[in-house]
Parts: sequence; structure tokens; C-alpha cells
Amino acid sequence: MTAALDAARRGWHVFPLRPGTKRPALHSLDRCPRTGVCAEAHAGWEQRATTDLDRIRAAWSARPFNVGIATGPSGLVVVDLDTPKSAEDLPTEGWTRSGIRDGHDTFAAVCEQAGQPVPWDTYAVRTARGGSHLYFAAPAGTALRNTEGEQGRGLGWKVDTRAHGGYVVAAGSTTPDGSYEIVEDREPAALPGWLAERLTPTPPPTVSATATVPADRLPSYVAAALRGEVEKVACAQPTQHSRVLFCSAVALGQLVGAGHLPPGTAEQHLTHAAQHMITGSCRCTEREVERTIRNGLRVGRSDPRTVPDRPSTPTQPSPRTALLDEQGAA
Repeated sequence: MTAALDAARRGWHVFPLRPGTKRPALHSLDRCPRTGVCAEAHAGWEQRATTDLDRIRAAWSARPFNVGIATGPSGLVVVDLDTPKSAEDLPTEGWTRSGIRDGHDTFAAVCEQAGQPVPWDTYAVRTARGGSHLYFAAPAGTALRNTEGEQGRGLGWKVDTRAHGGYVVAAGSTTPDGSYEIVEDREPAALPGWLAERLTPTPPPTVSATATVPADRLPSYVAAALRGEVEKVACAQPTQHSRVLFCSAVALGQLVGAGHLPPGTAEQHLTHAAQHMITGSCRCTEREVERTIRNGLRVGRSDPRTVPDRPSTPTQPSPRTALLDEQGAA
């Protein structure tokens, strides 16, 4: 509780992590009760993270939760410098030069290549495995996303970043590997301009110029199904991106196959909802997202969905989609 309150007093939005872990303690989309803060739509950890001291005291009085900091709402960009997890966890191609042993060395090399000093002088936390979290104030006017390693806009081997759509484990938390401890207690420095430019997401991919229809002009049942599948994609966790996106594309493809939803509308909404997959912490690429959407729509079109006159469960998938959904929870 002390760690959570301290972070909140700094203006950082916190939420509970399961005791002894790095996993959120809040309910997931598939277990959402659709009440309270989720009455209108599922609210994930990023939406529910708070600086309200009374709410924090109430939550942490229930259990000794670890503390997560939602970096986007907190106005933070955190550079995560990791260490190898085993003797076999060696530098990848391009980082095998002498002196590269972990994320600290990689980050120093990135700064050297850019002709810039290493920005060590900022709020910093030592992680449970001996890595470092360097906290920076996010630049105004640019919504940076997460990066991981060398993927996309990533900085390199063993260097991740967390911004919008991401979170870090706060100092004061503990895991089986050890504790998270403050090593530099100062205000986060502004993210260097060159680093902000390096991390700025690429423009979203273009979608096929096929006919689209605004959601408010679709039949109510179709519009509800479209909103439901888009929400699933938007809330998908990194390890579930491909499965959730494919299942949602299949579900909407069934409506396309039945003639209730234009294919361009389905593709456009799914692509927009999947942007966090491309710019986030996993290794999804624009091409993979596009291919997953089109494959799912193709499969769904081959199994058109019959629209009932009075649907009791508007987004009820066909048996095929239901089977896919049961293979893992978000």
C-alpha cells in the first residue's frame, strides 16, 4: 500500500497486480460483469488505473497486491533494460559485438550510435532480476506506444519501452526473483528528443479501398456485433493477439457472408482496433495483422451467420468461433 500511495502522489496511475507476480489482479474481458465501471464497456487495467488515494487504500487493504503503473495515463515512457534469463540467452545478430552483455550495454551503444549521452540521470528502479527501469516524462503531442527488443521501432536486444498501452511493476513490489527498488529517487527527466523521434510509431497501415458503411447506419444487431468484436480486439492481451483477432474476423466474416456487413467496413474497424498490436509490446507486424484479418474474414464468409429476428445474445458466435474462443482466455 505504501508503494502504491507513493506512486499515486507522484501523479502516476496505479492498479493492483497479483501478489508476488507481474500479472494484473483485475478481471479480464471474458469475465467482465458489465457492471459498475464496466457498465457501458469493459474497462481494463489501463482505464481503471487511478491516483485516488482512498480507492488505493481500499484495494490494498484487501490483499498485499504488487503495484502496476499504467505508463500512458501517467505521462511516462519507461525504458526497460533487461538481463539475460539464462546462459543460452545470448545477444541477437547485430548485437554480438564485444561488451554487449545485457540491456544496459545495448542502450549505451544505441546512445553512442546516435551521438548522444546516455540519459542515466532520471528516476530509476532496479528490477527483481537485476535490470533497470528508467522513467522519463513523455513528450507532449505524441502518443508513444510500447516496443520490445528490435521489433518495429524497438531500440535493440534486451531493451523494451513502455508507454501508452503498457505498464511497469513499481518499486516496492516483490516477485520470486526478488524486489523492485528505487536506485535514483528524483523527478523523471524529459524523454530526449532524439529518443522520442526514434520511438515514434510508424503511420497506421492503409486499408483496402472497398465500400464501407458507418456503424450507425447498420442494423442494430449487426452494429452491436461489430462493436463487440472490435472491443475484443482492442482489449486483447499480447499473448492472445493473433487468436483474438482471427476469432473476431471470423465472427464478422460470418455477417459479411450473410450479406449483413460490407467487407470493407469489417476490415476497416478491425484494422483500427488492432493498431495497438502493431505498435505494442509483442512482435505483430502490419503484414501479419492484415493477413490474420483477411484470413478470418474469408473463413467466416464460408459459414454465413443467420440473423435471428429477436437475438437474445447479440454477439453469440457460431460453434466454430466458440470453439476457437475456448482455447484460451484473454
